[in-house]
Order: sequence, then structure tokens, then C-alpha cells
Amino acid sequence: MAKGHRSQIKRERNAVKDTRPSAKLSYARVSVQKACFVLDAIRGKDVATAQAILEYNPRYASSIIKKLLDSAVANAENNNGMSAENLYIAECYANKGPTMKRIHPRAQGRAYRIEKRVSHITIVLDEKGAK
Repeated sequence: MAKGHRSQIKRERNAVKDTRPSAKLSYARVSVQKACFVLDAIRGKDVATAQAILEYNPRYASSIIKKLLDSAVANAENNNGMSAENLYIAECYANKGPTMKRIHPRAQGRAYRIEKRVSHITIVLDEKGAK
């Protein structure tokens, strides 16, 4: 069990700041499961390979994730001064967001619920030599 008060433990945990370049897209209109199919294909790859995979992937989520990857690369170049050819995808994941609930009318006055799922997608980059 950790020592100290809960607020002290949280303060220490939050003091360590992750300096790796990243990009996050909130409320993407794609389900987590569908986004993860694309994210699994690019995890651990270098940026050029990942962009090529996303360019020719027929899934809808790949177009969203390609824009997000381009944003993460731009963040790395502008904010951290990193070179794009040395970057690789260290982490990429999709978390569940709030579900939009809609009603579809059915026969005899019944109503079926349609759930439009939303996800929060995050891409974290890192340099090849830095660990």
C-alpha cells in the first residue's frame, strides 16, 4: 500500500509530466472497436509507414486517424523541435466517449433504440533513439 495521504500521492503522480508529442481527438463519431482495428495496424510503426498504411486503408476511421497523426507530427516538429523521420508511434489508443441515443420507430407503435457511439482517440509519438 502506498504511503502518505491520497492528495499527496495524486500530487506526486501528476508532477511527472509526459513530454512526448501527442495529439488527441475527442468525440470522434466512430466506435472504439472500429477505431482500434486501424490503431492496431499502425501501433509501433514509424510515421512514414503509418501514413502509408492509413492512406490506403479503406476504413472510415483511417481518414480520421490520418489527420490526427499529421497533427501529432506537426506538434512534434513545432513544439518539440523533433524531426519527422525519427518519429514512431509509441502509443495509440481509443477510449469510449458518451453514447448518443436515438429512437427508430418500428411496427405497431414500438420504438427501437439506436446507439451512436463516440470515441476519444489519442496518438503519442516518440523518437527512435530516446527511451
